Amino acid sequence: MDSSALLRENILDNLKSGTWRAGHRIPTERALCEQFGIGRSAVRRVLSQLKEAGLISQTVGSGTYVTDQAAGLLPGLISSAPLATTSPAELMEARMALEPAIVEMVVRNATPADFARMTQCCEQAERASSLDEFEHWDGLLHEVIAEAAHNSFIGTVFRLMSQARAQGEWGMLKRKSVTPERRAAYQREHRALVAALRERDLSTALAHTREHLLHVRRNLLGL
Repeated sequence: MDSSALLRENILDNLKSGTWRAGHRIPTERALCEQFGIGRSAVRRVLSQLKEAGLISQTVGSGTYVTDQAAGLLPGLISSAPLATTSPAELMEARMALEPAIVEMVVRNATPADFARMTQCCEQAERASSLDEFEHWDGLLHEVIAEAAHNSFIGTVFRLMSQARAQGEWGMLKRKSVTPERRAAYQREHRALVAALRERDLSTALAHTREHLLHVRRNLLGL
């Protein structure tokens, strides 16, 4: 299990055991970085997933806190154990099946606010000074696109896929495969996809989605 997964499990263990109860202020991002030996973008990615699940809340200038509903949500959480056995090849296969279907819903349902968030993710990824930071905004872009489908079930499934992306094997492959040239290509592909979605051009958006996924699969797995 990689450090990001260990961080997530540590937080969940503290919640399940009752060590951290509603209103408890959890350690700062800096403290978590030092404790688990990971970058701030990786810590933020884990906290974002737990926030999406309703377990924590974040207040600017104050900190990160356990929510009042955390105890009730924990029993319903899907165990992360199956994710640890999900291979990068299985994850890519699932992405190639699901993401084109999501694009169709996004073209129908996305709002101007959704497109603004997509653009922000692209801009932040392009400014990223490290691979970890780029990966954070890359992953968040795909989550934002899934959320723009405005289908709660799809959102839940895609968050599960995002958790699988956080597993160690995917991260190791990504770090080995992403060269500056490939990162630049991914950024161009992201921009083209967002532009097609904004225009609600389904055929072009689908073509860009499939091209991007095939590109990622080839770079990651050599397929």
